[in-house]
Amino acid sequence: MKKVHFIGIGGIGISAIARFLNEKGYKISGSDIADSKTTKELRNEGIEVLVPHCKEAIKDQDFVVYSAAIKDDNIELITARKKGINCLSRKEALPYVLDDKKVFAIAGAHGKSTTTAMLASLIEGSTIIGAVSKQFGSNMRYAQSENIVFEADESDSSFLNSNPYLAIVTNAEPEHMEHYNYDLEKFYAAYRGFLERAKVRVINAEDDFLKTLDIEAIKLYPSKDITQMSMVVRDFKPYTSFLLKDLGKFEVFGMGRHIAIDASLAILAAMHDRPLKEIRENLLNFCGIKKRFDILHADKEYVLIDDYGHHPTEIKATLSSVFEYAKLLGITRVTAIFQPHRYSRLKANLQGFAECFEGVSGLVILPVYAAGEAEEHIDLKEGFKQYNPIFADEIKRVDYGIEFDDEFGVKHRLTDGIVVGFGAGSISIQLRGNK
Repeated sequence: MKKVHFIGIGGIGISAIARFLNEKGYKISGSDIADSKTTKELRNEGIEVLVPHCKEAIKDQDFVVYSAAIKDDNIELITARKKGINCLSRKEALPYVLDDKKVFAIAGAHGKSTTTAMLASLIEGSTIIGAVSKQFGSNMRYAQSENIVFEADESDSSFLNSNPYLAIVTNAEPEHMEHYNYDLEKFYAAYRGFLERAKVRVINAEDDFLKTLDIEAIKLYPSKDITQMSMVVRDFKPYTSFLLKDLGKFEVFGMGRHIAIDASLAILAAMHDRPLKEIRENLLNFCGIKKRFDILHADKEYVLIDDYGHHPTEIKATLSSVFEYAKLLGITRVTAIFQPHRYSRLKANLQGFAECFEGVSGLVILPVYAAGEAEEHIDLKEGFKQYNPIFADEIKRVDYGIEFDDEFGVKHRLTDGIVVGFGAGSISIQLRGNK
């Protein structure tokens, strides 16, 4: 039995790989800087997790896998290297996980987690995803199958190590450009390389870059291939129905055009593994993913939604769905709470962020979640002045509503309309409280 130790095991992407190898029969251990919901869950699954990092965690493991957040001065990484243990980044570890599998790999700047979870509902096999699927309550599902549905990450170019049999690209909008030395050619070359590695390719052919590729692929043209789209709310849950090409009508959990696009890409990919009738039925099993249009509370007066959107394109798409959802519920007020994620992203996309909240009734802005970056001064009062935003240090979930103090110490409470939080940092924890 091979022994593997994961440094930074609490991360959403790396914990899924640890879970997968644990199910596969490896002896797994791990560590993280602090306890979290994920580390506690991993312990309950029989994985030894130490907090905080310590040299005693490194014993006689066959190899060590470390997350992107781990630096060279980490005590466990130093200890493992001194002992001569093979140390692999998450990217370098992927061949151990995927090389003997028929991999359905999904990449893209936006929508890849949702598309991955949708495809996982359509075909049989294991799943590794960078989010929690509500269908199976985890970021990993293990099955005795050659198939694996895998969310492939472009942020560190690890998708090039994902060994895809079938590759889906939802879009190729430039993101994580620091990894590519802010070189667009290098960035697009990585996407091209990912697609070229696959036997079967499914792409959004209306994406600015993907439409330029001269490559054999199943191409989705959303503006003409997706028709008769309509949305409905049942028991406060959103659903979108649409016709796809000449394949008939489909219905999927979620709301908005981007949901129909993600579902269409998943459907076109699943047709290489399952009959259409089964795909149509299985799509109804998809029930969303955590932190994506995640409805935490809903009644006729007040709805609270948690959304991972942390890029202007994502926020704009989600807000479009929120406005439609509000209309169907007869709600007129939408308040957004925004926690910017990384100074570099905020600075590079400030104009986009300033525009993407158009239509909201109110905007609350929290401090930037730095994610390890050095603090920079960015004039958010000026950048977002058209919204007359309220600035707060944090928000708090209460029995009914959201409470916070503004920068002047005045207490506010949101208890009506739709309140939607955006961000990839700690805002999700704040929105959920202990609930």
